[in-house]
Amino acid sequence: MSEVVFSVDVVCQSSTCAEAQTRGFTFNVDEPEELGGTNTGPNPVEYVIGAYAGCLNVVGHMIAKEMGFELDSLKIHVEGSLDTAGFLGKDPNVRSGYQEIRVTYDVESAASRETLEKWVEAVGKRCPVGDNLKNPTPIVTTLKT
Repeated sequence: MSEVVFSVDVVCQSSTCAEAQTRGFTFNVDEPEELGGTNTGPNPVEYVIGAYAGCLNVVGHMIAKEMGFELDSLKIHVEGSLDTAGFLGKDPNVRSGYQEIRVTYDVESAASRETLEKWVEAVGKRCPVGDNLKNPTPIVTTLKT
């Protein structure tokens, strides 16, 4: 399969709120009120872990099928710890993004514990969003005026 290009276009509504569009879908990105936003949608870092969980779901089902077992039920909880001193510019020694992201799979399946552990490992290796979170990805920036 060849390379696929995904894109999102964002129009800023305010300093904390933006409307994003992709493939005919529109969604709001906003900060909670306690971070100066209007709370009209998840914030950017919540979308990151939401995207990660969604990707783990897709890849998880694909790999379960490849491995020959069914997932009767799958719930994925993703949470991340973020020190706001980084992105707020208060401490240059603190990174701006998550310091740690934790994933919990709640699985119901007839597959053995050993099979499910191999499945978790394979899902972690093949999830595109996880790959972007774990590995440096070049970002090419263009400024238009």
